[in-house]
Amino acid sequence: MSPSDHHHARNGEDPGSPTETHALLPSFLPQTIHPDGESGRRGFNPVHFFKVLWRSSNQVSMAVNLLWPFCFLAIIMNFVTPHLDIWVFVVSYIGMIPAANLLGFAGQEFARKMPKVSGILIETTFGSIVEIVLFLILIIKHQASTGEDTAEHGNLIPIIQAAILGSILTNLLLCLGLCFVVGGIRQQVQTFHAAVSEVGNSLLLVAGFGLLIPSAFYSALKGSAIPQSEPHRHHSFTDKKLEHDILGISRITSILLIIAFGMYIWYNARTNHSIFDEVLEQDEHNDLDHHADLAKPKFTLTECLIAITGSVILVIILAVLLVNRIEDVVEAGIPDQFLGLILLPLVEKAAEHLTAVDEAWDGQMNFALYHCLGPSIQTALFNAPLVVIIGWILDKPMDLNFEIFMIVLLVLSISVVGNFLRDGESNALEGGLLVIVYLIISVAAWFYPDPDVATSNGVAFASELYK
Repeated sequence: MSPSDHHHARNGEDPGSPTETHALLPSFLPQTIHPDGESGRRGFNPVHFFKVLWRSSNQVSMAVNLLWPFCFLAIIMNFVTPHLDIWVFVVSYIGMIPAANLLGFAGQEFARKMPKVSGILIETTFGSIVEIVLFLILIIKHQASTGEDTAEHGNLIPIIQAAILGSILTNLLLCLGLCFVVGGIRQQVQTFHAAVSEVGNSLLLVAGFGLLIPSAFYSALKGSAIPQSEPHRHHSFTDKKLEHDILGISRITSILLIIAFGMYIWYNARTNHSIFDEVLEQDEHNDLDHHADLAKPKFTLTECLIAITGSVILVIILAVLLVNRIEDVVEAGIPDQFLGLILLPLVEKAAEHLTAVDEAWDGQMNFALYHCLGPSIQTALFNAPLVVIIGWILDKPMDLNFEIFMIVLLVLSISVVGNFLRDGESNALEGGLLVIVYLIISVAAWFYPDPDVATSNGVAFASELYK
């Protein structure tokens, strides 16, 4: 029996039955399904579809499926009990977890049908859809402030900015820390390839530099700016001029960061000897559950596309419900910065975190590391610049002028993670320390004042440009 026949036999299929091994999109995608993603079937089978959906990728992911009723309960509550704003937010928040989990799982199934490097890039992109949707809905919902700078009064830019940094911090500290801890339970010391850690950390340093510049520019010059209300000479450096310059710097920086992200994608997708080829090949041999994974039933290509489409629609609906209730949540006492820095990133990154932790448990530390660093790179180099450009198009003052407290946390976190990755090894102790750092940041975010009180680098004057 050929290896292909063995594969079909493991999946309960007749070796002679139709398979997915046929042309996909000839101009853009490979001509055949990768063997690891072959389902042995074609088309859409509802029974098989829901069976694979329920089993998901691992036991934790399957347990998350128990939360599916919250998705539909949130939609029902939005129409039946719209006055229960906090409860609608809570139920929508919980319901977002299984929806994001399905999107991540369907993206993972789709990615397994692609070549290794293309597949993992596609998987990371699907994992960021929840984040992009949330950012776009937040910037669309944002209203120019009228003297008040909290989300309670429609100013959602501080929450977007906090969510950008929170997304990166959640991946670098919480997700990576949990991967080190979980991997350390099964193997005392885990090793990973320098190609992932060095390149990933270098890109994060570049991204951190790009995100830091507008904030540093503002901090250096805000003391010299003359308030717009005070008498001044025609060529004086006013606070309005400073905010105008910050917007210009942020927009140009955003374009350059997206170009850097494009270079990163092009290099990995088009270079013959990709830096990740050797890494992914090594992890396939290290996977402690590789044979069990190959034997699991899989989505067909059609089922992948249906699952992705359905989960994206659910994510958009639930994201709208969440954003519509943010003002009520802030009014109830949840700080802006805690909501953006901690709560939103946790739900938008749930699927990626489950995938990364499962890979660490299986001994695939290179894959796990990539699923921690890759989304952070995409958030910093693409998702954050994208929301700035969308704000530019919508004539809304979205910039990269973060609170100094927040941007310092980012730079320090990148440095801490880079130091832990330097030796190419990890253990449960290092993971526990990263999680402790994340918890300390969470406590600080809870006590950090809202933007109308904390004015170190807020958007206090930005809305004046749009009056």
